[in-house]
Amino acid sequence: MELFGFQIGKKKDQELPPTVQTFAPPVNEDGAMAVSEGGFYSTTIDQEGTVKNEAVLITRYRSMAQQPECERAIDDVINEAIVSDEHEPPVALVLDDVDNVPEKIKDRIREEFDYILELLNFNTKAYDIFRNWYVDGRLYYHIMIDTAKPREGIQELRFIDPRKIKKVRVEKKSKKPPVQGQMNHFVIKDYDEYFLYSQRGLIAGNQGMKIAPDTIAYCHSGILDEKNMHVLSYLHKAIKPMNQLRMLEDATVIYRLARAPERRIFYIDVGNLPKAKAEQYLRDMMTKHKNKLVYDSNSGEVRDDRKFMTMLEDYWLPRREGGKSTEITTLPGGQNLGELDDVMYFRKKLYESLNVPTSRMETETQFNLGRASEITRDELKFSRFIQRLRNRFSELFNILLERQLLLKGVITKEEWKEIKASMYYDFLEDNHFAELKDNEILQGRLAILNDIDQYVGKYYSIDWVRKNVLMQTEDEIEEIDAQMAAEQELAGDMEGMEGIDGMESNMGV
Repeated sequence: MELFGFQIGKKKDQELPPTVQTFAPPVNEDGAMAVSEGGFYSTTIDQEGTVKNEAVLITRYRSMAQQPECERAIDDVINEAIVSDEHEPPVALVLDDVDNVPEKIKDRIREEFDYILELLNFNTKAYDIFRNWYVDGRLYYHIMIDTAKPREGIQELRFIDPRKIKKVRVEKKSKKPPVQGQMNHFVIKDYDEYFLYSQRGLIAGNQGMKIAPDTIAYCHSGILDEKNMHVLSYLHKAIKPMNQLRMLEDATVIYRLARAPERRIFYIDVGNLPKAKAEQYLRDMMTKHKNKLVYDSNSGEVRDDRKFMTMLEDYWLPRREGGKSTEITTLPGGQNLGELDDVMYFRKKLYESLNVPTSRMETETQFNLGRASEITRDELKFSRFIQRLRNRFSELFNILLERQLLLKGVITKEEWKEIKASMYYDFLEDNHFAELKDNEILQGRLAILNDIDQYVGKYYSIDWVRKNVLMQTEDEIEEIDAQMAAEQELAGDMEGMEGIDGMESNMGV
């Protein structure tokens, strides 16, 4: 199969030896479209009878992100996940737990990671990149290299609209002889993966360019539909609450416009006139007593227009002889027009579906820097949700860094697997809140230490107190002990110097 782009290595990692066979296909965790060998057929996803394919679904996500309530929630999530600072990058690579790797290689890996951030322009576009991933549920980047000089690494990273590209997995099956008492079955030997790209968008069939998997950096949300076939956005579960809220708001506005004003009811006595003459008489009375002024925006004139009657105007009803005579009454306006409990219910439901604490969305709530003991359960869940988002988004860095290191020959694939298991990414936190939290934790530990100090040496050892009260690790204990020993030695030297100075001064006297 001829694919556009480059491929690192001679054989795929997922290719199985001939003696290893399986009947179960690989678990679809990335939303790749699984097709049989020898053909490719398009599939569609239909959500509530309106969505026809993933491109329409992504467009709906982007439309939802423009709604005020969703936009505020998304902004709150991204501001928590991505913290900008003038002097530090939003994310840093931490290799402290990586063992058996020379420090020179670690420095080289850090340099390449900084180069990846520079290609992404992450210091200035981190908010936009994270927002695209959070709203669309996926990110695609074309990894551009110089095929004549692959050792120079990645030259450029170009964003690809997710509505124009799709990952495809082609399964290679072999028919096995039937087992006694069972039907014919297939054994999956291997599978090929590639990306299908079309400038006009993937609508149907296999019309598009097939691209090698190593050429594309693909990072998704990890949320799949019930059939594990399509990747969904974090906004997907908010589709129904958003539609319900919009429908209820429109209905509320219409009801208030229709029922707010008071209207008059004219009961016109038509006597024993036939139906046709009674209706004509009623129309004559309406024309006689009604004068509707209409402003014509085209000509700028004000003219009479008696042809139309809107729902906000008066009612004219005929009344036969024998009943009451002509009468004019008033139809009162709607009651309880100021109640919005139903609207607030669906708005709260929308915020809950967006994983944002409702207290953050209430404009009346004042900002408060409270103690850690005063943090609500929703805020704690929200912080953990932000951490999960960061871990999932970090897969983009893993893919790009792996490609760069392998292209430049810094490490091998086997070495990368070992390093990847121990390294992690440190996202920048809000320094003010982190400092408040650390100070509060330290104050609590020192208060406990003050209370337990009288029992040290009798019921508790110093080592136990340092490990269980001050929460010091073995490395921290060794480092602190070395620092205290150095300080005591320095203090002893200073006392000795002061004693010598005193003796010299006494001798001088």
